Amino acid sequence: MAGIRDTVGKDKSRRPHVSRRQMLIGATAAGGLAIAWSLWPRDYQPNLTAAPDEHVFNAFLKIGDDGHVSAVVPQCEMGQGVTTLLPQIMADELGADWRTIAVETAPISPLYANTLLVDEDSATFTPRSGVPDFVSDVRSWARREWAVRHAVMLTANSSSVRMFEGPCRAAAAQARALLMMAAAERWDADWQECDTQDGFVIHGKKRLRFGEVAAAAALLDPPAEPVYRAHSPDPLYGKELTRLDLPAKIDGSANYAGDIRLPDMVFAAIRQGPLGATRLKSIDRKAGMAAPGLLHVVTHDRWIATVARNWWAANRALDRFAPVFETEGKPVSSDGIDAALKAALKDDGYRIASEGDVAGAMDRRKPIAAEYAVAPALHAAVETRTATAAPDRDGLRLWVATQAPAQCRDAVARATGLAAANVTLFPMMAGGSFDACLDHSVAVQAAIVAVQIKRPVQLAWSRAEEIMRLPPRAPARAKLTATLNAAGGIDALVTRIAVPATNHEVRARLFENIPADEAQRAAAGRADAAAVEGAMTRYAIPHRAVDHCPADIGLPTGRWRGNADSYTAFFTECFIDEMAARAGSDALSYRMAMLGNAPLLARCLLTATSLGGWEGGLSGSAQGLACHSMRGSHIALMATARQSDRGLEVEQLVAVVDAGRLVNPAIARQQVEGGLIFGLAAAVGATTDYEGGVATARKLGQLGLPRLSQTPRILVEFVESDREPGGLGEVGVPVVAPALANAMFAATGRRIRRIPLSAHPL
Repeated sequence: MAGIRDTVGKDKSRRPHVSRRQMLIGATAAGGLAIAWSLWPRDYQPNLTAAPDEHVFNAFLKIGDDGHVSAVVPQCEMGQGVTTLLPQIMADELGADWRTIAVETAPISPLYANTLLVDEDSATFTPRSGVPDFVSDVRSWARREWAVRHAVMLTANSSSVRMFEGPCRAAAAQARALLMMAAAERWDADWQECDTQDGFVIHGKKRLRFGEVAAAAALLDPPAEPVYRAHSPDPLYGKELTRLDLPAKIDGSANYAGDIRLPDMVFAAIRQGPLGATRLKSIDRKAGMAAPGLLHVVTHDRWIATVARNWWAANRALDRFAPVFETEGKPVSSDGIDAALKAALKDDGYRIASEGDVAGAMDRRKPIAAEYAVAPALHAAVETRTATAAPDRDGLRLWVATQAPAQCRDAVARATGLAAANVTLFPMMAGGSFDACLDHSVAVQAAIVAVQIKRPVQLAWSRAEEIMRLPPRAPARAKLTATLNAAGGIDALVTRIAVPATNHEVRARLFENIPADEAQRAAAGRADAAAVEGAMTRYAIPHRAVDHCPADIGLPTGRWRGNADSYTAFFTECFIDEMAARAGSDALSYRMAMLGNAPLLARCLLTATSLGGWEGGLSGSAQGLACHSMRGSHIALMATARQSDRGLEVEQLVAVVDAGRLVNPAIARQQVEGGLIFGLAAAVGATTDYEGGVATARKLGQLGLPRLSQTPRILVEFVESDREPGGLGEVGVPVVAPALANAMFAATGRRIRRIPLSAHPL
C-alpha cells in the first residue's frame, strides 16, 4: 500500500507532536486575534431601501401601509425554492396572510453572512487539522467572524434553510412584537396579551391590519430577545404552499440576467482559449472588423469579445477574427487526466480520517480490493453564464446570477480598478446553477467590456463556451481494500481516493481572484478533506480509514451539486454490494447488519425496499440499492434498471428520505426528484472528453443526457420527523449511480465500476 501522511490525528500513533512553546504561541496569537476582533465595531444596520409607504422593521422584513409584507431573501434562487421557503418561515412566525407576501433579494451586507456553511465546510476555507483543540475552537470562531465581516453570503451545501430558519424566524418574531406593541398602544392594552393572525393584530374581538400600525410599529424598540408565537390555529409552516416564483416563471415575466434591457444596450459574445496557462496570441483584425453588425472588439490576455446589436451577430464575428491562443505546457487531455489519477492513487496519500486499528486489523489477512472511476461532470444548466453591465458615472451597475454576491462584486471591482463601493450588484435568479454561479468569470468579462466601450452591454456565453470553460466536478479514481470477518462482514476498510484538491482551487478563485489555471496549479498536491467528503459512511465498520491522494490533472475543477458525495457514495455503495455478493448475503440484510448505529438511515432503507417490492437482489431481478447521509439528511434508493436494445433502461426509482422538519413538503419533493434526475444524468452522461486542451463536446445533445421519454417512474416518500431541517438540494444525487450499477449487476451479472455507467469494468 502506498504511504500515508496523517492530517487528522485520530490515530494516536500518528498525532503530530506539538511542543509547549508552540501551544503558548498559538494561544497568544489566537487570544490576540480574539481580543482585536472583539474590539472591532460590529454594529451592522440594515441597508435596505424602502418606498415612501413602506417601513423597514429589520434586515429581513419590510411592511407597507397597504399591508404587504416584503420578505428579504439573502440566498440565490436557482430553482431550489428558497424565495418561497424563507418567506414561508417568516410569514408563519409573523402571523401574516400568505397572499400579502412579496419577495426581495437582499443587498450585500454582513447581516446575511452564511456562517453555517463556512463553519461546517471548514475544509473549504481554513483547514484545522494538526492543531490543538483550543486553537481549533478559536479559529472556528474567527472563521465565522471573518465570514460576517466579508459578507460571505454563499448559497451552497444545501444550507439555506439550515442557516436562515433561525434568523428569519427571529426577525419575524421581533416584527410581530412591534406590531403588537403599536396596536396595544391604541387599545391601551398589554401588548403581550395580543396576538397576530392572517395579517391582523388581534386582542379579544379587536383587530387591526398590519398596514394600519406598520408606520408606528417601525419606530418602536423591539424586546431584547425574540418572543415567539406559542401556537397557531392554522400554521403556514409545513403546508404545500404554491411557490412565489412560479407564476412569473410560467408567464415569462420572471427576469434573469439575459432578460435585462437598458437604453443604448448592446450584446457581446466571447471566445476563450484552451484550458491551462493560455494567452491570446493573435487575431485576424482586418477580416473581423468587416463582420456584419460588428460595433466593437475587446481583447484581453485570455479572451476576445465582440460586440454587436444582437448576440448572434457578435458570435458570428468571432469566427472572422479567428483568434489564435498559445498554451504553456502539455495540453489537457482525457488520457493525461486518467494517467494522473492512476499515478496519484499509487502515490503517497493523506490520511483524512480513521477509526479503530486499521493496520492491525489488516495484518496477515487476505485483502479484497476493487477500483472505481468517475469522469468529470458538467453543470449543463439551461441558462448559460450571462451578465449585464452598465457604466454609471464613476461606477458600474451589474446584473448577474451569483451564489457569492460580495465576492462577485469584489472580483469585478479589482478587474476594473473601481472601488467595491462603486460597483452596484443586482443578484438575479439563476436558470439552474448546480454551483456554476460560484464562477464569476462572465461578470468580470462583462464589466471589462462595458467599461472599455462605455455603454451597457450584455455578455452571454455560448453553450460550447460553457462546456469548454466552466470548471467541471473533478474526475476521480478510488481503490477500496477490505478484510472480512468469519461471517463475511467487513472488519476493516481503507478507501483511497485520487482526486484534485478542488476546494482549494475554488477558494483561490472565489476569495483571491486567482485565474483558474493558476489556482489549479497552486492546489496541486494539497490535502483536501472536502475532496473525500462522504467516504466515512454511517456503516459500523470497526476499523476504517479514508485517504486523499491529491491528483494534479491539469484541468481546473469546481463545485457541483452533491460535490464529493456524488462519487464517494458510488465507491462505497458499489463496494458494499460486491462484499454482500461475495458473502452470499442479500444486499439489504448485509447493509442492515452494519446500520445499528444509524437508525434513521436504516429506517429509510427498510421503507424504500418495502415500497419498491425488494426481491432480495436475486439474479435477474434488476433491482439495486444505495443509501447515504449528508447535510443532516438521510436517503435510501431502490432502483430497477435493465439493459435493452436502446442501452440502459431505468424503470423505477423509489426513494425514502428523512430530512427532519419540512417547511414545504411540495418543494422538498421537487428537490429530491430533481436530485434524482440530476443523478441519473450524471450516471449516464453529463460529461465530455478533453483533447488538445479543449472539451470535445460542444452541445447539450452530445452529453448523453436522458430525455423525457427515458425518465423512470419516481416515487419519493418522506419520513415524518421533528428534527431540525436537513439539506435537500443535493441528497438525491449521490445514490442514483450506485443503485443503478447494483441493479445492472442483478440484471446481467456484470459489475460496473465507472461513471458514466459502462459495461466495461476496470
